[in-house]
Amino acid sequence: MNLEYIDELINKMEKASLTELSYKDEEVDIKLKRETGEFREVQTAPAPAVSQSPVSQEEQPSDIETGNLIKAPMVGTFYKASSPESDPYVKVGDKVDNASIVCILEAMKLFNEIQADTSGEIVEILVEDGEMVEYDQPLFVLQ
Repeated sequence: MNLEYIDELINKMEKASLTELSYKDEEVDIKLKRETGEFREVQTAPAPAVSQSPVSQEEQPSDIETGNLIKAPMVGTFYKASSPESDPYVKVGDKVDNASIVCILEAMKLFNEIQADTSGEIVEILVEDGEMVEYDQPLFVLQ
């Protein structure tokens, strides 16, 4: 493993607002950790996984620009509920405020609760359950 690859991992951590990253293969076992007050760990799975496949974001329709948006604060997998058996955190028509939990984003087996950070009514959910999302990608449209 070269230093450029480590620098790339650090940059990806910062872009995704992650505080901890672990990577292990036959040649190397590396764990990166940084201290910050911006991250909340909800649940940890035993085996971290690193995906190096690029995720592309398709252009969103222009009509979403008319409402307030809740955007992804990190790269991850979108989940509408805490488990497959649970009710979704929000659905179209629900009213939310800045402290409302609207979804979970899973990044490297860490499940991060995402808050609305704004008030309004959910008028559209722009992503499907289990879909990969990118940093700053619109997730919900509020009115």
